[in-house]
Amino acid sequence: MASLQDQLRGLVYSTEHGDICPDCRHPLDDCRCAEQADAARLAALDGIVRIRRETSGRKGKGVTTVSGVPLAEAELKALAKALKKRCGTGGAVKEGIIEIQGDHREVLKAELEGRGFTVKLAGG
Repeated sequence: MASLQDQLRGLVYSTEHGDICPDCRHPLDDCRCAEQADAARLAALDGIVRIRRETSGRKGKGVTTVSGVPLAEAELKALAKALKKRCGTGGAVKEGIIEIQGDHREVLKAELEGRGFTVKLAGG
């Protein structure tokens, strides 16, 4: 990791190119950091979509999380939108994990299997 001095000395804006990415030091139009992070996330997956119900850190409110979906970020958001519509609830995409409000494990399993994914129900 770069030292604090190296981090503070970096160029953040150029009148020629506009904003500069703090990680790769290229103009934001030419930055490929997000694509590389998405490719690394996809490479770490095993091809099995896991669905679980969680309540921790949510003041007792239950959410259904869908993790391990082998899709790029934009496609993942589109899938999350379709799943939220199918369940009739809200939700979000955080760090490659789809969160759907409420307990909808069986509905999500049937929907994802219909779309051709290998699905496992994880947790209790």
